[in-house]
Amino acid sequence: MNTKLSMLLLVIIMATSCSEKTKTITNPEDYNQYLTLKTNTETLSATTEFDFWNNKLEETPNQVSYLSKIASAESRLFKSTGQIKHLKNAENALTTLNAETQYNSAGHLRALARNYISQHRFKDALLMLEKAEVNGQNLDGTQKMMFDVHMELGNFKLAKSYLEKVKDLNDFGYLIRVSKWSDYKGDLASAIKYLEKATLKAESSKLEDLMEWSYTNLADFYGHDGQIQKSYNYYLKSLALNPNDDYAKKGIAWIVYSFEKNPTEANRILEAITQLHKAPDYLLFKAEIAEFENNQEAKNNYLKSYFEAVKDENYGDMYNVYSSKILADINSEKAITLAKTEVENRPTPLSYDLLAWSYFNNGNTTEALKIIEQHVVGKTFEPEAQYHIAAIYKANGKLKEVAALKKQLQESSYELGPITARIVNQL
Repeated sequence: MNTKLSMLLLVIIMATSCSEKTKTITNPEDYNQYLTLKTNTETLSATTEFDFWNNKLEETPNQVSYLSKIASAESRLFKSTGQIKHLKNAENALTTLNAETQYNSAGHLRALARNYISQHRFKDALLMLEKAEVNGQNLDGTQKMMFDVHMELGNFKLAKSYLEKVKDLNDFGYLIRVSKWSDYKGDLASAIKYLEKATLKAESSKLEDLMEWSYTNLADFYGHDGQIQKSYNYYLKSLALNPNDDYAKKGIAWIVYSFEKNPTEANRILEAITQLHKAPDYLLFKAEIAEFENNQEAKNNYLKSYFEAVKDENYGDMYNVYSSKILADINSEKAITLAKTEVENRPTPLSYDLLAWSYFNNGNTTEALKIIEQHVVGKTFEPEAQYHIAAIYKANGKLKEVAALKKQLQESSYELGPITARIVNQL
């Protein structure tokens, strides 16, 4: 009797174990149609737009207003192809436009500020927005962007003051920003609530660009909250609107990799994305998957390709964070240099976390502890930063604090990814 009971329990345990290992929420039949696209319709449309306005400008060079249309087309091309040259071309057009109009158009100033934000040149963006604020045209739009830039610069009190100036619970622009503020404060439930309201606003407006943006960002938040099924569903909703939404495809690839532990399928998705969209961070995703598969040679090759790609000076400081994190294990001195640049560019808790992590990997655990206690602890709730704090605490013998963080980090294993989650379990 005991033998039968033991066998039954063993079968139940094995069945449970297998179901956990094979638990999936994605289905290739849901998204395969978006992976087989031979052309990007957005790229074709933006190219047509660029050619039209560029020809118009060549015919009538004195019509500088055409530069705005050219910049818009170049920005669309950057988004659809990932090629940095288009973002720089847009910058050149907007710089010329603002010079020709003597920096007297708030709209043109905001457009250039948006371009600088995309390049992570937040201080330059702030200069443009300050001019736009003095100008006063569409002040509400300028103030919303002021919030965005001050958040990126770590000026949180100023950011909050601008948020209060544009407060309107019926306004999409306010809702997405109060959602971002809630997330920064560590209140993910409120962040999701406000973004859900913003999504409803976008849907009622029937503006597909806003809907697509809302769906992918809501998918991200649901993922952070462990609501993986909802996250997946919203990435699919975004793709239904725009089959070329590479961000949504990458989000699905992360679910397949981190939640379902299916590196082969994740790689298949990434290969499909990179046929039409080029960006260095895909190489880092592939490198992580290679490490997960214990393929050191492939990982090294992907990292080599990444560093070759970001040598392009057009990227400026856009990839400092990524590069510093990688170099922390390879060349910690270089990692420290890049992290210091990032702190100078945007002195946020996450930038200081990067600097502390670089010092930690350089063996200077005392300096790392000093930085995190002064600039990071209690000022950001991002799982990766919490992991760095825990590792630095452990190196400094603060084991009680490590134990408290470990439990939180284990609940964030999806967001951290399986490799970091494995390290967390060893803290």
